[in-house]
Amino acid sequence: MAYSLNKVQLIGNVGKEPELAYSQSGNPYLRFSIATTSSIKDKTGNWVDKTEWHNITVFGKPAETAQKFLKKGSKVFVEGKLSNSEYEKDGVKRYSYNILVSDFENIVFLDKKDASNSSSEPAPSVKDDGEDLPF
Repeated sequence: MAYSLNKVQLIGNVGKEPELAYSQSGNPYLRFSIATTSSIKDKTGNWVDKTEWHNITVFGKPAETAQKFLKKGSKVFVEGKLSNSEYEKDGVKRYSYNILVSDFENIVFLDKKDASNSSSEPAPSVKDDGEDLPF
């Protein structure tokens, strides 16, 4: 038996409000996109930002839970598996890539405020008392 690994981890910002829908059998799923940005050098040697968009789909009960907390602009960590599909549009073969998430624990909110707190107050900072660690 061949073993393999299909695991994707992303940190980025939610691009638009997530869309909750239900399959014909009544199972919930949530779709949203995440933007990730990296810096690369262009032909002239200058650093430029390159943004890539990733489609995310969350299935089952986690979809309903995630929909309550995810908002446009939220900074999140998402872990899932890569899925690709092939389809034809206007006679042209196209490919689609999607990150599938099956567990709400695979979505971590990285905003400074707690995702469950609707307050606009920032998270409290940690006091630095200047003491050295014992190691």
